[in-house]
Amino acid sequence: MKLYNTLSRSIEDFKPIDENSVKMYTCGPTVYNYAHLGNLRMYIHEDVLEKTLRYIGYPVKRVMNITDVGHLESDADDGEDKMLKGAKRENKTVWEIAQHYTDAFFRDIEKLNIKKADVVAKATDYIDQYIEFIKGLEKKGFTYIANGNVYFDITKVTNYTKLSGMDLEQLRTASREDVDVDVHKKNPQDFVLWFTKSKFENQAMKWDSPWGVGYPGWHIECSVISLVNLGEQMDIHCGGVDHIPVHHTNEIAQTESYTGKDWVKYWWHGEFLIDNDGKMSKSSGEFLTLSLIEKKGFNPLSYRYFVLNSHYRKQLAFSFVSLASAENAYTKLKSRVKSIKDNLDDKGANEQAAVRYKEAFKKCLEDDLNTANAITVLFDMLKTDELNSSQKLELVADFEKVLSLDLLKEETIEIHDELADYIEEMIQKRQDAKKNKDYQLADSIRAELLEKGIVLEDTRQGVNWKKIN
Repeated sequence: MKLYNTLSRSIEDFKPIDENSVKMYTCGPTVYNYAHLGNLRMYIHEDVLEKTLRYIGYPVKRVMNITDVGHLESDADDGEDKMLKGAKRENKTVWEIAQHYTDAFFRDIEKLNIKKADVVAKATDYIDQYIEFIKGLEKKGFTYIANGNVYFDITKVTNYTKLSGMDLEQLRTASREDVDVDVHKKNPQDFVLWFTKSKFENQAMKWDSPWGVGYPGWHIECSVISLVNLGEQMDIHCGGVDHIPVHHTNEIAQTESYTGKDWVKYWWHGEFLIDNDGKMSKSSGEFLTLSLIEKKGFNPLSYRYFVLNSHYRKQLAFSFVSLASAENAYTKLKSRVKSIKDNLDDKGANEQAAVRYKEAFKKCLEDDLNTANAITVLFDMLKTDELNSSQKLELVADFEKVLSLDLLKEETIEIHDELADYIEEMIQKRQDAKKNKDYQLADSIRAELLEKGIVLEDTRQGVNWKKIN
């Protein structure tokens, strides 16, 4: 399998540290608002990565954090506290905000068939471990205290920008200009490990520490959570490209300073989802969510299909026209699979052809997760005359281990009690009309029900009905 490694800036053969276990870490959401479609795009690609690794035979342990404390508007410790901003906006406590948006996030990923991480770690559950980690860095001389806060001194690290390849001046230029800057740092790129004094010092989320009552900085959580759950070294660390210059750079600096070892073998980053205004983000105040596209009538899995037809390392332009086109293609794909299910046969099996299609699908995934080409293989397989319908369904089930598009799932349509009672009442009226030889009325009742999506089927045992789209 080949993957692009941000650290080497090249596509590499994937070779885990331990062949018997792939250790994988994915940056989770900051739960002060709903995940936008750009966030969810990244989680879909990460889901495909994990499922591909499992598909080709690797055992995987994936850890994901939930940031419920310490994340300021700028990754460089400047600006407003995101959790407090959300609490103020909705007139709730930070704890209520965190729980509400954590629950919302997991509802979204379930609708998108994104597998939940093996370990989901809330940042606020690791306070004691953060303190021990900071003590370790302090003992080794990597920290300093200014204005009551504990900072990491980046000048003590060699090759601080090895992940981004940027020089420090480029990092300064890349910083956001619309947030307040921390004037207490020795160097602009130094970052906070523990806050005791800030404009948020009276917030609800704070804990005792050797440096005073306060709360952890954002960058520390991923380092500590991964060390606790995956050990001192891991295979893959995932995240968006926006995390490269600051967040992931700082994670590397503090973790490798603490352990004295190389931390991550493969850094794996996904590109932005863009709309008419550019990169999709929450800072603008307006962003697209999964619930919004659902309200417009789109199936969440149409969005998954839309994302899978792109490459994770390329920006993806979003519009409702392109989403509608994806939904149309996805609906046709499901219809084709259903047609094959409805006309099953197992005659004339061609095992060589089945193996060839399976290998072609696998080869696409192993080529830096080329999901768009993998879907092309799926369509070609469904159209071919080389395979019987049973073989095709077996391959669909196999491909679904990665694609997760519910291609074999029967559509279930909820019927409310009031509608069910109405249907039964109309069926009885139709039966009475037929007994009275009023066939015109009976036909009009059938037509009226059909307009409502109800199909009647007359059998020897009585009348059956079903709801259709």
